[in-house]
Amino acid sequence: MDPATTSKRPGKKAYLLITLFAVLLTLFPFLFWYGTWFGRKLTDQEIGQLLADPSKPRKAQHALVQLGERMSRSDVGARQFYPRVIEQTASSNAELRQTAAWIMGQDRSYAPFQEALRKLLLDSSPMVRRNAALSLSTFGDAAGRPELRAMLRSQTIASPAAGVVRYRLKTAEYVNPGTLVAHVGATEVRASLPGEVVQMLKPEGAAVASGDPLLEISADKDHAWEALRALLALGNQDDLEDVQRYARGVAGMPERVRQQAVLTLHEIQGRVVAGNKQSP
Repeated sequence: MDPATTSKRPGKKAYLLITLFAVLLTLFPFLFWYGTWFGRKLTDQEIGQLLADPSKPRKAQHALVQLGERMSRSDVGARQFYPRVIEQTASSNAELRQTAAWIMGQDRSYAPFQEALRKLLLDSSPMVRRNAALSLSTFGDAAGRPELRAMLRSQTIASPAAGVVRYRLKTAEYVNPGTLVAHVGATEVRASLPGEVVQMLKPEGAAVASGDPLLEISADKDHAWEALRALLALGNQDDLEDVQRYARGVAGMPERVRQQAVLTLHEIQGRVVAGNKQSP
C-alpha cells in the first residue's frame, strides 16, 4: 500500500468529529421539536410556571393546550389554573388570547369564564372573537351570534396603505391567518382569517388608497361548520338567511356543512314557530 495514501486517511479524531456532527444534525431538530410540540406532557408545576411567564408566549400556549385537554376530560386538578387562564386574555399575544378563548369553552360550570369570554367578543383579533363566540355557545350564551354569522360569510381584505398593489396569490388559493396575500408599495398585506381567495377586487398593478378593498376571501369550511353547530342551539330568526344559504349548498363547501345547515335550519324554524304560537 502506498504510504502517501495511508497518511491521507482521516485519524480517529476526525472520525469522532464526523460522528459528533452527525449526532448533532439529528439531535438539534429533535430538541426543537420536543421544545415546541404541544403533546409533551407537563406537570402541574410546569404549567404554573409557564402561565406565569409572559416572556415565553409559545410555552404558555403549550400549557394552555395541555389544560384544555385535561378540562375536556373533566380533570378537577385543572381548576386550580382557571384564574391563570383568564389572565391570558389580557396578553398582548393574540395566539395566547385565542387559545385561552377556546379552552374556556371546555368548562361551562365556571362562571368567570363566561364573563371573560364576553369581553373577548370586542378583541381586535377576529380569530379571538370567533373562538370566544364558539365558547360562549357552550354556556348557552347568545352574545356571540353576530360573530357566528360572520363565520358564515366571506370577508374582504382592505388595503392598509396607499400605493400600487402586487398580489402574491391567485384565485382559489387557500390562506391561513398571517398569510401574505399582497404588497401595496412596500407595505405587506396579510390575511387575518382562513379561507380561499374568491376574487381580486382591484387589478394587479392598480393604484389603491388606504381602506380600498383588495381581495374577497371565502368563509372557511371548518369555521362555517362550527358556527352552524353553535347556531343549532342559539340561532333565531335573524340567522335564518345565512343558514338557509348553506342548507341550499354553497360552492366549495363539503356535504357535511350542508347537512349541518339543514339540521340547524329545522331547529331554528321550529323555535320560531313555537315562539309565534306563544305570542298573544
